[in-house]
Amino acid sequence: MRLIFLGPPGAGKGTQAKLLTEKYGIPQLSTGDMLRAAVAAGTDVGKRAKAVMDAGQLVSDAIVNEIVSDRIDSPDCAKGFILDGYPRTVPQAQALDQILAGKGIALDAVIELKVDEDALVKRMENRVAETIAAGGTVRSDDNPEAFKRRLTEYREKTAPLSNYYASTGKLQTVDGMANVDKVTAEIGGILENA
Repeated sequence: MRLIFLGPPGAGKGTQAKLLTEKYGIPQLSTGDMLRAAVAAGTDVGKRAKAVMDAGQLVSDAIVNEIVSDRIDSPDCAKGFILDGYPRTVPQAQALDQILAGKGIALDAVIELKVDEDALVKRMENRVAETIAAGGTVRSDDNPEAFKRRLTEYREKTAPLSNYYASTGKLQTVDGMANVDKVTAEIGGILENA
């Protein structure tokens, strides 16, 4: 089972990926985790990524694509994987298609969690208020302005992936505003028919 989760920050992708990981025994692959692992392992591509990051620059699509390709070859991905946070752009999606075709595999589904952005902002504000009331520490990026910037960035850069995957027939949408169990059930129904 090879899946991609799409949706803005706070849509519940991580929660659903964790449930699927436990149910199907397939790893959730996050770009950040893959990048850190490649750097820590000292692979050729990891060394190139480290040099770019040490220079304070963004890692190129070519490097990210190579890291994803290498990670997909890992034994724990033999039964499948869930990509979370990759691809972020249509060029990355096209590169992923080529990577998978070169390995003789294909995506089973691209699942987009549709959400109301205003409701997400309210949810985040409530979480921050609850954390403060409980005496906890709020993450630096857990504030309305930063969250709204992340939503705008998602809308501008990543949202076009919806159209791309819709054109391939792989896109399935789920109401991400429903409760966790209902979202999980909807995703389960999609996967049974994939």
